[in-house]
Amino acid sequence: MGRDTVIHHQIRLAMRPDAPRDKVEEALEMLRRMGREIDAVTYWTVGRDVGGDFDYGAMFAVEDIEGYRAYMHAPLHRRVDEIGLPLVRDMVSHDLTDDEDPATADRIRQIHAERFAGDPALVTLIEGLGSYAGSSAPGPAEREDTP
Repeated sequence: MGRDTVIHHQIRLAMRPDAPRDKVEEALEMLRRMGREIDAVTYWTVGRDVGGDFDYGAMFAVEDIEGYRAYMHAPLHRRVDEIGLPLVRDMVSHDLTDDEDPATADRIRQIHAERFAGDPALVTLIEGLGSYAGSSAPGPAEREDTP
């Protein structure tokens, strides 16, 4: 028997030039807390982004789509968004999975769409970024209702 399926959720962050160092450190520690405290996360890393236009990165691994849903909807994740996103200039978010089911990508997109649809304040935080690309970026439908 093979190992379980894994989904890796990865983010890369370029901080705003005026982001206070202590607030950046607080946001990074909150990302680490996510890795330690969200039960669905099986392993994680948070640190400097090397070899690109980003300052920091994070990766959280979960075992399946239900774990991904639990991770994305964890109250601590939302707190991290509130603290960290105002400090971020540019962000890229991607998911990598060894799940061969083609529907997994649609399920991941659906989890993000549900998250944004249920939280207009989160969409506003995202819209405050200089750029945001990747699998979790809200599409036009999620942004329509935001002033």
